[in-house]
Amino acid sequence: MRYVSVMRALRPLLVFAALAASPGIAQAQSCDMLVDKVTAETAAKPAERRSDYASFTAGPDTTLTLACGAPALSSVGAQFHGASPPEAYYDLFGHAGHAVTGIDAATISEAAHRAQAAAVRLRHSNVDLGGARVTCSAMVSPDKGPLTLCAVIEHSDRS
Repeated sequence: MRYVSVMRALRPLLVFAALAASPGIAQAQSCDMLVDKVTAETAAKPAERRSDYASFTAGPDTTLTLACGAPALSSVGAQFHGASPPEAYYDLFGHAGHAVTGIDAATISEAAHRAQAAAVRLRHSNVDLGGARVTCSAMVSPDKGPLTLCAVIEHSDRS
């Protein structure tokens, strides 16, 4: 009888230990945490969620995508349906990037401005930041028209 009481008391601890030891569950919890951070920083609405990915609606012409790494090295992208994103796009992207990387939102926004300006000429451009890379592409989709795509991607070199 006493053994049963002890086991009932330990059950929540055992469940937690099993969940923490499982890489898939730990990754899902980490991604859930990133989804919450991106939502809080940007007010974007989650549209789709999986254990390692989420997409968000951020306005009529803007979406966000989140790729969750395990346990780190995640990325967030912002897609704009148009050739010249408004300033609100860069602000949104900076805040989403801050939620994922911890890098100052204004620094990410400024890097996205530079990468996007170069991408208009080169089609694709990168700007390296300490611990992350901002990459932008400018393209024309046959069915969607002009698109601007930027992402901030964590990397292991934090120098």
